Amino acid sequence: MIGGRLQQLEAAMPGGGTVGSRSALRFVLLIGVVSLFADMTYEGARSVTGPYLAVLGASATAVGIVAGGGELLGYALRIVSGRLSDVTGRYWPITLTGYVLQMAAVPALALAGSWPAAAFLIVLERVGKAMRNPPRDAMLAHATREMGRGWGFGVHEALDQLGALIGPLVAAAVLAARAQYQAAFAVLLIPALLTLAILALARITYPDPTGLAARPLDVQTAGLPRELWIYMAATMLVAAGFADFSLMAFHFQQARTVPADWVPLFYASAMAASGLGSLGLGRLFDRAGIVVLVPLTLVSAVFAPLVFLGAPPAAFVGTLLWGLGMGVHESIMAAAVAGMVSARRIASAYGLFNLLYGAAWFLGSAMMGILYDVSLPALVAFSVAVELLAVPLIVLVHRGRVPAAANQGGAR
Repeated sequence: MIGGRLQQLEAAMPGGGTVGSRSALRFVLLIGVVSLFADMTYEGARSVTGPYLAVLGASATAVGIVAGGGELLGYALRIVSGRLSDVTGRYWPITLTGYVLQMAAVPALALAGSWPAAAFLIVLERVGKAMRNPPRDAMLAHATREMGRGWGFGVHEALDQLGALIGPLVAAAVLAARAQYQAAFAVLLIPALLTLAILALARITYPDPTGLAARPLDVQTAGLPRELWIYMAATMLVAAGFADFSLMAFHFQQARTVPADWVPLFYASAMAASGLGSLGLGRLFDRAGIVVLVPLTLVSAVFAPLVFLGAPPAAFVGTLLWGLGMGVHESIMAAAVAGMVSARRIASAYGLFNLLYGAAWFLGSAMMGILYDVSLPALVAFSVAVELLAVPLIVLVHRGRVPAAANQGGAR
């Protein structure tokens, strides 16, 4: 069954699935399964950490600071991790260390006896993710050089989002059966161990993923190109205009547009749209290049009026568009970075990309939270306007003939 599916994926690859491409796909699938179980672990935990902190005695302010501060720190540290990976070339050790920290922090929440202890573990989980993401993405960028980066990152993102879908459902099922947050965190030890086991297998099987590229790697170490800075400015605008799902869920409750027991289903549907969309859109990116981000940005920008001003059916459609946009952010936007920098600067570029993206997301979310208390139309106007401002910058990068697709094996 698995072998047959692998053959289907290989046949669907750009280039027909050469020996190098098949090997690269197997690496992508291994890392994708790692991400599947990792997302089951930490997304399952993140779905209940807010109420868990409240049960332990944390105030709403403390919960907000822990959640927001952890996200900001998690993104900020990626520039350090990325730079360290490029300077040392030790992609695997840094990736492994990050995953071990992250996977240890989640089940340890079952043992937290106070909210400060739980807060420390929540932040530690974000630090672990910050450490492992840039070197992992750099290895994926090297491995997908021949098979097409859009397709490779899309496959990875689809598996990643499958885990993000399953994890919260597992936590909800445990809570329904046991009504104990500690039990939910303890159960997440199982996918955490599976994450580390499969990661170890990937490390043994592919000790040097950079060797999966058939063509010689570009070893130039010049500074980051102008096109990348323009592109990063565009992604910052997109991130700033994209609401966090927690604000959307808060609105559903406050406005009573969506029943409380439907909200998890809305989120699960968004994750499904993200994962499924990333597959097809990744292939489209390999064929057409970065210009595909223009219509995708325009379409995903519609989520805000549908979610915050629409009735339940419209809110559901808006949530699906939000999920599609998240898939674009995690697959195509990440894949495009690798086509703009030399091989020796990929991890550093991803670290900087994640830092700026995370800072813009944090500032945009804070602004939308403030606007929510003032005026919903103002919130929607801010979200749509900021998203649309990114479009001219994307067009500018495209017209500059940035080799987003031409540097990939998928472009013919």
